[in-house]
Amino acid sequence: MGAQIAAHCVNAGIPVVLFDLPAREGPKNGIAIRAIANLRKMNPAPLGTPDLADLIEPANYEDNLDRLADCDLVIEAIAERLDWKQDLYRKIGPALNPNAIIASNTSGLSITSLADVLPEALRPRFCGVHFFNPPRYMSLVELIPTKYTQPELLDVLETFLVSQLGKGVVRAKDTPNFIGNRIGVFGILSVFEQARRFSLTYEQVDELTGTRLGRAKSGTYRTADVVGLDTLAHVIRTMQDQLPDDSFKAHFGLPPEVQGLIDAGALGQKTGAGFFRKKGREIQRFDVQQRDYVAADQKIDPDVAAILAVRDPAERLRQLRESDKPQAQFVWAVLRDTFHYSAIHLQDIADNARQLDLALKWGFGHKQGPFEIWQAAGWRQVTEWINQDIQEGKTLSSQALPDWATRGPVWEAQGVHTAAGSWNPSQSRFEGRSHLPVYQRHIGTPLLVGEVESLETTTVFEDESVRCWTLPAPHPQDVLIVSFKTKMHTLSPGVVNGMFKAIELAEASYQALVVAQEGDPFSAGADLKAILPVFEKEGVAGVEPVERAMQDMVLRIRYAQVPVVAAVAGLALGGGCELAVHCAHRVAHFESYIGLVEVGVGLVPGAGGLAYSARRSAELQAMGAPDAPLLAYLKRFALAIASAQVSRSALDARQLGFLKESDTIVMNRQELVYVAVRQAQALASAGWRAPLPRRFPVAGRDGIATLKAQLVNMKEGGFISEYDFHIAEKVVTVICGGDVDPGSLVDEAWMMAQERQAFLELLNSPKTQERITGMLSTGKPVRN
Repeated sequence: MGAQIAAHCVNAGIPVVLFDLPAREGPKNGIAIRAIANLRKMNPAPLGTPDLADLIEPANYEDNLDRLADCDLVIEAIAERLDWKQDLYRKIGPALNPNAIIASNTSGLSITSLADVLPEALRPRFCGVHFFNPPRYMSLVELIPTKYTQPELLDVLETFLVSQLGKGVVRAKDTPNFIGNRIGVFGILSVFEQARRFSLTYEQVDELTGTRLGRAKSGTYRTADVVGLDTLAHVIRTMQDQLPDDSFKAHFGLPPEVQGLIDAGALGQKTGAGFFRKKGREIQRFDVQQRDYVAADQKIDPDVAAILAVRDPAERLRQLRESDKPQAQFVWAVLRDTFHYSAIHLQDIADNARQLDLALKWGFGHKQGPFEIWQAAGWRQVTEWINQDIQEGKTLSSQALPDWATRGPVWEAQGVHTAAGSWNPSQSRFEGRSHLPVYQRHIGTPLLVGEVESLETTTVFEDESVRCWTLPAPHPQDVLIVSFKTKMHTLSPGVVNGMFKAIELAEASYQALVVAQEGDPFSAGADLKAILPVFEKEGVAGVEPVERAMQDMVLRIRYAQVPVVAAVAGLALGGGCELAVHCAHRVAHFESYIGLVEVGVGLVPGAGGLAYSARRSAELQAMGAPDAPLLAYLKRFALAIASAQVSRSALDARQLGFLKESDTIVMNRQELVYVAVRQAQALASAGWRAPLPRRFPVAGRDGIATLKAQLVNMKEGGFISEYDFHIAEKVVTVICGGDVDPGSLVDEAWMMAQERQAFLELLNSPKTQERITGMLSTGKPVRN
């Protein structure tokens, strides 16, 4: 975890030193050096680009303690042993900057106990800062004060974590396992217990507690394998040891089968086997009776699957509870147990219900927190069901629900989340969101069930495809924002027309235009479902005007009389990428996955992607080394497009050429619109002018020959199919400007015409049609 937290710091451009024990052999920093090297190999990748590993400085506790004097934030992330952590604090304490913030990444140890061994002067600057694993991808960070911690220090640290590292912060009380692991691990223990009671297999449980329940696809047992059974066991033991008075304590035991797997060294994904293992292509599960692995092929009851598909939350829970199907009873029991436990312990572990729900959403990938599910299904009805189960002895504890859940303001409001805020049981009131200034930058923050949007935007124009809107004061109101309403924000003919309308409105009445979606992704590309019927009815002659309109749209964006800024987050593929690269500026969330992937459906980029790549290569040559061959700059675009390469982060998109060095990268998704609007306003205020159309040199037939030779090698090596080669050949032909002399000057109209011709020729091919049909029906590329 220490190395991965360091990795995410360098992702954000923050200098970081990684300490570890001195190595017994070789360089003293050998352990830290190996940890840094391992970051390059990990999957999912903790680094935005592998070369960022070089920016992490390795250090050891014998030779480099003086480096701590330069550090503003020191995060301890060693093994979960109280005595080891205390020994480390005694060692580093004298070397720390007296103004530094010191924090522990412990997942459950008492923060106050850790603070007690620090020098008295440092205690006010110490707290817990618990990142969830993997720290790059998991939003949740729990911030835990001690009895000594300065309140203003927490505000500073929360602001840093939210804005600079892009995290979702909840403030937890200093209780065992804090909020996320306290409720989340209890939920896992409940699943283990109820699975035993209802005799369900691991794969059935994972299917029932995965995406069908609004949770991570991996469900419960596969998630435990990913986390590590030894890690899970440690957190469970923390609950056993430190919660002696918990009324649910009888169910905190480690299941015997889990202990048996741990004893056998089957710790999950990191050892290749746990609850599950992969043998060849077959997924196997551990069978407790046979003490061996068997095929994981048990299916869930289709009637229960149908219940879980019911959209109305009240009806879904009613059917689960009333069903005589064991799998339905299992799901109700698991949900009920978590409602019960969360209500009983809310006051002990969190300031309000919002903190608890967000901890489960951000830390465990749940679509809704337990209180949200309870409230959405009808607070009073679900409360009566829980009370009835308690009276009938069906629950894991006989402890009654707290009074606040069964009477008073929550009962009257029919839930813990309201327009006034979320329920704080300690204060007996609904408590509003944090007023820290950093949250004023958050626009479009997802609402919990029962919350009301406080940001009242103004709709300027809206149809079935797009919405044009502005922010309220004090945000800039002279910047127009356009959002798409299509599924996955694809570029349908309606969206294309909407973009023309948005630009017209912006040029007439506003200073700038921002393309920003109300939710992810930015855009999954052209709407193939809308194009295919046109092709089936009219052939390529019918598609040609649609294709030309897409090209006209991106050129209209590029040459608009106001700056157009793309606010990119998530997928920006195909046409979405082409739209973004033609904007005056891009503000991209760090987790942006950008690429021209049309070859996957048997096509070439047809909305200016190849034209942009050729022009941008010429620009880079002119800015860099004019004497260097153009092909040196063009090659990265050509190979990335020919192989449908997608960036692994916004930083990687810079290296691929889809983002410029001057483009802005933000770490927090909720700050994207705020930054994009202000960037657009700044461009306009600085006297921005649209670029003048220019001719530019292309690589011509020599470039085509050179790049085709590389494609031949890829085909002969088995990396691409024969038809992949045919499509890639089209890509390199267009990107090099066609059959012209090297260095010939062309304009965008020439390049767009080459694109259209190649796009339409491929669309007429049966193999391309097979790829498109396969993608639309399965969502997966067809290799033919």
